[in-house]
Amino acid sequence: MNSNPSHPVIVGKVAGVFGVKGWIKVRSETDPATNILQYSPWYLNNDGTWQRYEVQEGQRHNKGLIAHLKDCDDRDLAASLVGYQIAVDRSQLPQTEEGEFYWSDLIGLKVVNRQDVELGEVKGLMQTGANDVLVVQNGKNELLIPYVIDHYIDKVDLEKRRIIVDWEWLELDES
Repeated sequence: MNSNPSHPVIVGKVAGVFGVKGWIKVRSETDPATNILQYSPWYLNNDGTWQRYEVQEGQRHNKGLIAHLKDCDDRDLAASLVGYQIAVDRSQLPQTEEGEFYWSDLIGLKVVNRQDVELGEVKGLMQTGANDVLVVQNGKNELLIPYVIDHYIDKVDLEKRRIIVDWEWLELDES
């Protein structure tokens, strides 16, 4: 079933199949992981085309999650979805508090330092255990900036689509 979400937010991925009745294994990017099961519909995408699926059931299984989607009643159909990204429409997510952001809000923002030197664009974030880290792309270079408010991150300005950081840009001599 095709349907485009107005503002998709990636929340996971179809990681495999479970059983013969169309259940899928889910790798969640929500915190906690089981939160992904609270959302329906899901929008699945592998090739730029969104497919809308109602979540009928979902549960924790061993160390992972499994789900059953409406009209996905056999293993072959479930197997065809493996590798697909799982998104929900932004309108399904709870409002953030002041100073809080979803990772998807930060992707694509320009990163500049206090001297107004552009360091690049946020391409992703990663968890390290201690704190999250911005992955900033600048041409062929990649910067990893700890996402620590009031230490490295001075301001996130969604309206101006930029993040101001306390970070130096060092040019390396390539000779």
